[in-house]
Amino acid sequence: MPPARPKTENLAPLIFLARGEKVLLDTDLAALYRVPTNALNQAVKRNRSRFPSDFMFRLTAEEYDRVRERPHMSSQSVMTSPRRRAYRYRPYAFTEQGVAMLSSVLRSARAVEVNIAIMRTFVQLRRLMDSNRDLARKIEAMEEKYDEQFSVVFDAIKKLIAADDARKALPTRRIGFVA
Repeated sequence: MPPARPKTENLAPLIFLARGEKVLLDTDLAALYRVPTNALNQAVKRNRSRFPSDFMFRLTAEEYDRVRERPHMSSQSVMTSPRRRAYRYRPYAFTEQGVAMLSSVLRSARAVEVNIAIMRTFVQLRRLMDSNRDLARKIEAMEEKYDEQFSVVFDAIKKLIAADDARKALPTRRIGFVA
């Protein structure tokens, strides 16, 4: 029986933002392709001209520290000795274009299946982000609309308070006999 195709909901937690791009780590990709990380990186090094800096980049120490704190680290990263991994090799981060380019470098049926699933996940995340932007715009429009309406109500309340204060400021006649 052929291995199961990765599902979008399983891939989404592996994708994160680094340098303003949605990326996947080399260790996560290697686990998905079911190849050792060093084999994946070796294939990339042999085809370095296919991976410009906007397709793939090595994380800085600070970026890697932030990545290690996220809850969904791949088992391959977790099982590697933290001391060795932290000091010897910082992981590569692959953008959406870099992942697409990997399919031309790794020529296996599994790589094709994984790349299809990853591309669908990126598209789904892009749609989700666009819908969130639309929702934020609608909320801002509602806030502006209701701010105007509430300002009218608050102005009316201020006028009522001012009228009441003016009424209290008028001299009042005492009730009863004044001697």
